[in-house]
Amino acid sequence: MHRAARIATLALCCALGACSVGPPYVKPSAPGVERYTASPLPGTLAAPRAGTTGQRFDYGARVAPRWWDRFDSPALDRLMAQALQHNPGLEAAQHTLEQARYELKAAQGVFYPQLSLDAGAQRTRSSGASSGGRAGPLAYDMYTGQFNVSYYPDAFGLNRLVAQNAQAQVDVAEEQLRAAQLVIEGNVANAAIRLAALGEQIEATEKSIADERAILELIRGQYAAGAVSQLQVATQESQLSGTEAQLPALQLARDRTHHLLATYLGVFPSQADGMPVPPLAALHLPPTLPVSLPATLVRARPDVRAAEAQLRAANAQVGEAVARLYPNLELSAGLGQQSDRWGAFFDPASRIWSLAAAAAAPIFDGGTLRAQKHAAEAAYQALFANYRGTVLTAFRDVADALRALQRDADALQARARALGAAQTGFELARSQYQAGAADYLGLLTSEVQVQNARSAYVVAEAQRYADTVGLYVALGGGVADAGAKGAFPQGKPAAVQEN
Repeated sequence: MHRAARIATLALCCALGACSVGPPYVKPSAPGVERYTASPLPGTLAAPRAGTTGQRFDYGARVAPRWWDRFDSPALDRLMAQALQHNPGLEAAQHTLEQARYELKAAQGVFYPQLSLDAGAQRTRSSGASSGGRAGPLAYDMYTGQFNVSYYPDAFGLNRLVAQNAQAQVDVAEEQLRAAQLVIEGNVANAAIRLAALGEQIEATEKSIADERAILELIRGQYAAGAVSQLQVATQESQLSGTEAQLPALQLARDRTHHLLATYLGVFPSQADGMPVPPLAALHLPPTLPVSLPATLVRARPDVRAAEAQLRAANAQVGEAVARLYPNLELSAGLGQQSDRWGAFFDPASRIWSLAAAAAAPIFDGGTLRAQKHAAEAAYQALFANYRGTVLTAFRDVADALRALQRDADALQARARALGAAQTGFELARSQYQAGAADYLGLLTSEVQVQNARSAYVVAEAQRYADTVGLYVALGGGVADAGAKGAFPQGKPAAVQEN
């Protein structure tokens, strides 16, 4: 009879274990857009100079994981390698991922029987009052050793949902690590480009200052000879002062960018003197630019995948809140020995055992569990809205980068024409000066114009490089696809769908 009851209880627990409560997770649907910008983009961007080839968009192509190799700069490669190895932010993200993995392992432990050993020795003296004072005080020993096993049948899926939540948190941590890596890659590339550009701007500005000082000396000589007015001297002095004022600002920007790059590499600013920063001329624009399809962007962006993993975690938390409305089951058993004499501890008569099954179900809690369920549903909907915002931001980032590259190409082409015209003017002025048809003042003035045009061209060229980096980052940087899971949400959130 007892055996039949035990078998019936086990069968009931197994049947209950097949039950599942809580809303099933429904992956958000894919975005229904076919392009990133309102109007089509050109297939090829404007070439910076005559005789050169403009960059070409490769629609449907995926970004390579080591996208910075496309700039063909060994120095940039070394900077990336050091940053990815020593950046403290990446190290923190890696440890956060490790923590999430251990928490998942801890959550999965509940699926296995829990085994423990209890052992103890006790000496007790009881009061004689317990026997009405007739027997007097009683002192005795008690030795106990017992193996206990307990198991929590996942009758309504609570344990499974807790594990699903933990697994989703692991996925969140993985994607956040990838997102942090992508941010560091973009920041290192941009800092290196900015340093290279500032170096050339400083060089051009210093040359302009030297030329303007020489011009000022010539004008002062002409003023002393009565050939020019004092207004021309004051005008040139003002021009020189303005150019000189630009130099400290450029030097400060270079120093700050240098310090910033050092922190990306995980070193102190004072230790970054030997950083292999590539000159701007050593960088090469990638001839083709990948533009992945809009439908695949949500699977390529780690921030979108992290937001989708947070949705799965929130959905599991709703399921947990629902499962807590149902009974919680526990099965336990114990086997051991207990005796008041050590010599008789292993006698068969000292054997003890127990079998137990328990169920606890909420009856009245003042609405606490229902309120927690509704709170979990509200949290899901908040994350649902955040996910949608993350997807919109991803598409905006790509659209901005594509339009920026288009405008950069036009601006760089115009700057190239201006620099070419200034260089042509300088060559003419030098030829005239050598032929005695022009004075040295005109030659210096022409050279200042060349340096100004060169500085403006460097700014435009650096912006073109930076926006190229921006496109790679906006497209997800080619980080490995974790199989997630992202898509543009439409319809009713899964967390508010009742069974």
